[in-house]
Amino acid sequence: MSVKAKYQGVLNLGEQLGIKDGNVTEEGGILKVKGEAKTPYEKDLLWDKIKEIGGESPSDIKANITVADDSVYHRHIVKSGESLSKIAKHYYGDPMKYKQLFSANTNILKNPDMIHPDQVLVIPNL
Repeated sequence: MSVKAKYQGVLNLGEQLGIKDGNVTEEGGILKVKGEAKTPYEKDLLWDKIKEIGGESPSDIKANITVADDSVYHRHIVKSGESLSKIAKHYYGDPMKYKQLFSANTNILKNPDMIHPDQVLVIPNL
């Protein structure tokens, strides 16, 4: 199996996320991946996928993923049935961080219990 085939899941995720200026080359059994993610969250998703496939410190891939907007961790589009605590658990692993989400979005939210589908929430860097 080629190293590119091994990491095809990473390349597919990059396409799904719309990574800009993507470039993939293979040299001497090492896959070199370059590109620009929209947010740090998307960069983290790519690194998580790399580690899932290659282990904690893979030696057969070199990735240079930059971030277009690091002023926020991510921008989240609210889906039906979501709450700030559910969104906080997804991004931070801690539902109690909903307070930080609310604070970062007081321009569009007046009550932490009232969010609506299709609102775009800022997920702040913590």
